[in-house]
Amino acid sequence: MPVNEYKLPDVGEGLTEAEVVTWKVKVGDTIKVNDIVVEIETAKSLVELPSPFAGTISALLVEEGTTVAVGTPIIAVSSGGPDGGSSEAPDTAAGSVDAGAATAEPVSTTVTSGEAEEAQMPTLVGYGPRTAGTKRRARKGSATPPSQAGEFAQEQLKGAFAPGTEPEEVEEADEPAVPATSVRPKADADQAGHGKVLAKPPVRKLAKDLGVDLVTLTPSGPNGTVTRTDVESASQGRADSAAEPSRVVEPGLVVEPVETTITGRRTGERETREPIRGVRKIMAQAMVDSAFTAPHVTEWVTVDVTKTMRYVDRLKAHRDFRDVKVSPLLVVAKAICLAARRTPEINATWDDKAQEIVFKSYVNLGIAAATPRGLVVPNVKDADQLSLRELGSAINELTATAREGRTQPAQMSGGTFTITNVGVFGVDAGTPIINPGESAILCFGAVRRQPWVHKGRVKARDLTTLALSFDHRLIDGAKGSAFLADVAGILEDPSSALLY
Repeated sequence: MPVNEYKLPDVGEGLTEAEVVTWKVKVGDTIKVNDIVVEIETAKSLVELPSPFAGTISALLVEEGTTVAVGTPIIAVSSGGPDGGSSEAPDTAAGSVDAGAATAEPVSTTVTSGEAEEAQMPTLVGYGPRTAGTKRRARKGSATPPSQAGEFAQEQLKGAFAPGTEPEEVEEADEPAVPATSVRPKADADQAGHGKVLAKPPVRKLAKDLGVDLVTLTPSGPNGTVTRTDVESASQGRADSAAEPSRVVEPGLVVEPVETTITGRRTGERETREPIRGVRKIMAQAMVDSAFTAPHVTEWVTVDVTKTMRYVDRLKAHRDFRDVKVSPLLVVAKAICLAARRTPEINATWDDKAQEIVFKSYVNLGIAAATPRGLVVPNVKDADQLSLRELGSAINELTATAREGRTQPAQMSGGTFTITNVGVFGVDAGTPIINPGESAILCFGAVRRQPWVHKGRVKARDLTTLALSFDHRLIDGAKGSAFLADVAGILEDPSSALLY
């Protein structure tokens, strides 16, 4: 029965890897073409992948939390019905174990349900088929002659993994390995500091991230394999026992806890580590590249936005804006689109390879959004061609999608200008770094009620600060100042937008 392997596609512009976050299906499920099977995290966003095949899931080839390269098989789909995935197990055992593997030694063609399930277990990324012959491990509960004790011990160490794969092994330093002819229960061997710990690579990575020593765990998986649940339980148990004065991890090693029950004192670990990956990794690299490539210049202006705030209140009450979340950011976005017409360099790009300045007749307006996975900058395509209501709807949709982590790579490519709204955090201003591929970025600060001289008298007015960072290679001080003054002028009097 034919089995199709779905390889991880490139869902963005030249992405080379992605992390498998959540499987939406399990082995045995029947799926149709375009059914969502997995959620992955790329360097830019979370993406749901549809299946290009129809049939029955025969194997999930990659564990959740594993980062794999584009082109790596991640799932196997049998195109023969709901029980096609396991019906071929006896034939597989009698013939070749894996495609391209050496011919296996003859084994029994009688396969129990447990063995058939084991035969479906995935080949882990980075562990290809064995070049030598592969034997199926002894059936559970069957008697093992003393003369086969060595072979049985070897299979005990390998049987927890799929045919054609071998687990990573960690040997205890300065400790003898368990003799092949003396098989002890796995839990006893590990707790005594002897033997080898069996765990799949994703489980080892999880244990490393959580600071859990695999040797101290009692495995609950098949044939003494440490599972994800074992690691998570151990991590939780360590937190629950924080009030204990001390605990013994290994003979002769006593760990004093950091946690304390005194109010106001530190609780938890002194240090924690979080892997740099996904959106945060690409964001960090992009900011470094921009900061050390484009010569940044930043200018500030304080603006009386009292009329803009009144205008926003009127828009909120307007019938055409009932379904649109209106904020001062919408007026700022519209002002940028209008002001860019008079200073096209703001919306241009410096092409270093071609030694050209690329002027763009469109504005793809980026809105920087903070998400749990890092900063993303989706952009509104052709924002300068949208009406005020259409622009407001587009901004609302983009920011909501970004906060949910569902922004697609296409929504973050091709930007020409960016707004970063630090005012939502109560921050007055900043010196933003230009988004790579662009030439300027505007920082919009908090709107505050402050004393201000208006028509010769000191009055309470709504004030904000705008900060513009621009690439001094193609935007000189005069151009940058003119653009910033145009945006400030529209915010001071929204009716002046009719002049553009």
